[in-house]
Amino acid sequence: MTASSSFDFLAHNQAAWDQLAAQDCEWSRPVTAEIIAAARAGKWSVHLTPGPLPQGWLDHPQGLRILCLASAGGQQAPVLAAAGAQVTVFDASEKQLDQDRRVAARDGLALDAVQGDMRDLSAFDDASFDVVFHPISNLYVPDVRPVWRECHRVLRRGGRLLSSFYNPIVFVGDRDPAYAKQGVIRPAYALPYADTRDLDAAALAAKLARGEAVVFGHSLADQIGGQLEAGFLLAGFHEDHQPNPRFLIDRYVPTFLATYAVKPG
Repeated sequence: MTASSSFDFLAHNQAAWDQLAAQDCEWSRPVTAEIIAAARAGKWSVHLTPGPLPQGWLDHPQGLRILCLASAGGQQAPVLAAAGAQVTVFDASEKQLDQDRRVAARDGLALDAVQGDMRDLSAFDDASFDVVFHPISNLYVPDVRPVWRECHRVLRRGGRLLSSFYNPIVFVGDRDPAYAKQGVIRPAYALPYADTRDLDAAALAAKLARGEAVVFGHSLADQIGGQLEAGFLLAGFHEDHQPNPRFLIDRYVPTFLATYAVKPG
């Protein structure tokens, strides 16, 4: 099976995230009313990586038109709305979007929630936003370059794209826990990586049967070079460590990467 076969990865990943939202997973757990109240009082934080945003990336959201791209779940978008931004959250999962809607209704927030594919932002006009906030999520599509092109289109001149993604090194290693126990990192997959191509038939079938989202590991040429190709200028770069290592490589290198890119004015 490949990403270009008849397998509908988008529908599968939508269903996977709908299921995660129903299970109250870490990324589907809405923020509390206390967090919203604090954001209204000027004490707020949102995350591209596990740690805080670098200073200067998004210090003053008041009045900004912000698109929270593929980041539903009742967490980032409501906080930014409470902090004074005009927020639209866009996501493939309707159940994830429902979490944002619930927080907005509970706490009286003005927030728009739109369902769709992150590679197609045709629901929005050119230059509709001042900021696109895009935390780790583009591993759920096989090609990120359309995402960057659409982000560039919907941003105003001088607007910023704040995005994050995994260091592609996390996709290279064999995931057999026996190697991790031995302290061995065994390269097994070449980049770019795709579950739909690189997992053997049995492993892929098992993953699909468990209802897990399929993922794609993109090269830095696609992640960073793709932003430059779309017309952005890179204004900031940030690395962060995985606080709860899942893979052996997480113990040795920062596996979260974030970029601050600007659409030239």
